[in-house]
Formats: sequence, C-alpha cells, structure tokens
Amino acid sequence: MKKVFLSLAVIAALTVVSCKQAEAPAAEEAVVTEAAAVVDSAAVVVDSAAAVATDAAAAATDAAAASTEAAATAKEAAKK
Repeated sequence: MKKVFLSLAVIAALTVVSCKQAEAPAAEEAVVTEAAAVVDSAAVVVDSAAAVATDAAAAATDAAAASTEAAATAKEAAKK
C-alpha cells in the first residue's frame, strides 16, 4: 500500500513540475508582448514629435524669409 501512495505522490510531483514549466514560457510571451506594445507606442510618440519639430523648422524658415524680405524693404525705404 505504501508503494501505491509513493507512486501517486511521485506522479503528482512530476505533473506539478511539468505544468509549471509549461506555464513559464506563456508568462514570458506576455511580458514580451507588453514590451513590444510599449515600444510601439514610444515609436508613435517619437514620430509625432519629429513631425512637430519638422513643422516648427518649416515655420522658422518661413519667418526668417519674411524677416529678410522686411529688412530688404526697410533698407530700400531708408535709401529713398
């Protein structure tokens, strides 16, 4: 009778160990998936920041051109 109980205990222990090993990769995949989602959202933020920076640079270039034209006009008016 002791052999039967010991055999069942060994089988139960092996089952628990194998189930824990099977669940570990699933947890790692969840972490990897969450990390990928964070990286994707960070990439979107960087892309939008780059777009804002590009728009700001274009606005600064336009402002510089307008300032140069205004200075040229003022210079011509001062000559007259």
